[in-house]
Amino acid sequence: MKNVFKGLAALSLAFVLSACGAGKKDSSNESKDAADVSAKLTVQVEEAWLPHYEEAANRVKEKYPNADIEFKKVSAFDHLDILDSTDATNEDVADLFAIPADRLYVLHGNDVLGAIDSKKLQEEIGGWDNFDEGIGGNFNIDGEYFAFPYNIESLVTYVNTANADDKGIDIEKPIEINDIKDPETVLFPLFDAWYGVAATNSSEIELLEQKEDDTLYTDMTKDWKDLELEKKDTIKGIFNYWKKHYDAGTPLFDADAGWAYIDDKFKTGNGGVARLGGPWDADPISKQAGEGNLKVYPINHLTLNGKPLAHWQGGWGLAINSRIEEDSDKVAIADEMIKEIVNPEYAVDLFKSTGKILENVDAETYKDSDLPDEDKEIISATIESYNNSPKRPLFKEWTDVWDTYKNAILSWNSVAPKDEQKAYNELKASFESMMANFN
Repeated sequence: MKNVFKGLAALSLAFVLSACGAGKKDSSNESKDAADVSAKLTVQVEEAWLPHYEEAANRVKEKYPNADIEFKKVSAFDHLDILDSTDATNEDVADLFAIPADRLYVLHGNDVLGAIDSKKLQEEIGGWDNFDEGIGGNFNIDGEYFAFPYNIESLVTYVNTANADDKGIDIEKPIEINDIKDPETVLFPLFDAWYGVAATNSSEIELLEQKEDDTLYTDMTKDWKDLELEKKDTIKGIFNYWKKHYDAGTPLFDADAGWAYIDDKFKTGNGGVARLGGPWDADPISKQAGEGNLKVYPINHLTLNGKPLAHWQGGWGLAINSRIEEDSDKVAIADEMIKEIVNPEYAVDLFKSTGKILENVDAETYKDSDLPDEDKEIISATIESYNNSPKRPLFKEWTDVWDTYKNAILSWNSVAPKDEQKAYNELKASFESMMANFN
């Protein structure tokens, strides 16, 4: 019903505007003196981000001295929980907030997001060769942008150099997962699709994809004989990795105990050489390895059947609340706040406060900074992983893949398939059930 009223209102407004000779873009705010821009803007911020956000707000106030910027100190995910349980009018929802790219379509469908003039902002900020080819394009729905690029994300390879030395593994060249003898050498949480896609992406297995006509399809419902050879090889590689852990009786393929096993084995002296993680994992992983024992490589430092692992071009955006969309003063302040949060001039400060890496800033800028060498490695590896990975699928149906994949992989523990084809059949059955839900 809300959308019906919105549609009627839009039609009424269109009639009034046409009667007044409208059709031109309202430029009243563009011509308005900055000193006359006056409004209160609430901004979601995590506690650790606050120093950077406060400095950004100070720079905004230099342009808009009558801007009142109030911070709502709440984690991005807790803020999303509020959004999921209420609507844009709730005062607990900020005017400006961070969102992961994969939540865009759901939030847009719930009328939470206001349109942003991202093209104008990216020209003013600078640094993009092709804005729409990067994460910026992920925030475009039917020709309008509903978030502006905040940071990029992808998985990287963490290596414990001390454990590698103990096992005589040359970490200067890619580590082939098929060649490992001890199952704990490479700690790969393949039961979790967030990490599992690093293997399936290596041979372009489509767990779920959407065609231009919105038709959904998956490679995982093909008969084994119809699956391309390189995709069969990847499934075999996943199966062989599972079997090594199954035969050794490790708890890695246990959804509850697997993570504790990975953390324990990666500690120096416990045998773990390589594991995947995001830049957000750096602190606990560094502590596990111990001082001086950690190196960071792009995700392609791990290979499966000779094919480099590849994650996704993931990331976050900054979005405005749909309730402020018609308030030109609030929008002007929000735009300026976005510009200053992601201002390339302060990219290093942003990383220090938030751990976030800007898409429009090259690795050399970070390398030439005063950041610790480990942080520079993480940033460089993340940028390379991001650039060598495919775009992340963002359509809402993909959320069904998480449990579909996970339940199928974990079923191997009870089914104990004897070979890769039988293991694949468990995956196939699970994905067939998923696809049936879309019909």
